[in-house]
Amino acid sequence: MTIRKPIKKAVFPVAGLGTRFLPATKAIPKEMLPIVDRPLIQYAVDEAREAGIEQLIFVTGRGKTAIVEHFDVAFELEATMTERGKDMSVLDAARATPGDIITVRQQVPMGLGHAIWCARAIVGDEPFAIMLPDELMVAQKGGGTGCMKQMVEAYEEVGGNLISVLEVPHDEVSSYGVIDPGASGLGANGALTEVRGLVEKPPLDEAPSNKIVSGRYILQPEVMRTLETQSAGAGGEIQLTDAMARMIGGQPFHAVTFAGRRFDCGSKTGFVEATLALAMEREDMGEEVRAIARRLLG
Repeated sequence: MTIRKPIKKAVFPVAGLGTRFLPATKAIPKEMLPIVDRPLIQYAVDEAREAGIEQLIFVTGRGKTAIVEHFDVAFELEATMTERGKDMSVLDAARATPGDIITVRQQVPMGLGHAIWCARAIVGDEPFAIMLPDELMVAQKGGGTGCMKQMVEAYEEVGGNLISVLEVPHDEVSSYGVIDPGASGLGANGALTEVRGLVEKPPLDEAPSNKIVSGRYILQPEVMRTLETQSAGAGGEIQLTDAMARMIGGQPFHAVTFAGRRFDCGSKTGFVEATLALAMEREDMGEEVRAIARRLLG
């Protein structure tokens, strides 16, 4: 039996300026915008914890201190709530134990690949996860597991490098990184596809598939050395997709088709969709929100 190093570290690239959500993000990090009553970053952290991740590495930029403070102990708030007999469980998820969170600074916005490279000293020689908080991945209704947990389980089976994918209409592929698929239906549950190549935002007539990379990765530490020599790609930035493409063939590389739902919270319409969808599923407000939606729809 092959013994693989466990996935215990996850990198969260949260240095972006959030310009698509201005003016709301002028003073508030995009990752702190709430979906109902939990900020986006909280959903990603909870997903990581479910998957057994122990160390959370935030790659931050200027004006992002609120993200770390969210997971700190709010002494005055907790003391006041205790004094007034308030339910303290609402704060439990927004607390990290010492050492759980490490921050590094991406001083210049040079792309996702550069942001990941900024965490190289903390990642060291261990395989690690990458989680983009903009991509809100929601487990299937009725007790399904989160995306990263599904990926960790696949990693324990096949090792190597893995990315999460979802199928989109073909006319949308130019907005995403797309895989060139090989053999599919692999793994114990048939959710794995061999990855032969990766293309960042291809033209419609050149897209090798409609399976898009959806913001979750498990990569071997060698990717850091690849990023060191990675030249600028799409948008003049250091693209993680380009670095991963250079690794294909040298190490096992698979895509995991996520059994769940994805909301693109990097766009305003996706953010509104996620808020509405999750609110309607809440026991404490779902019926009322559905009634509001019906009324607004006339």
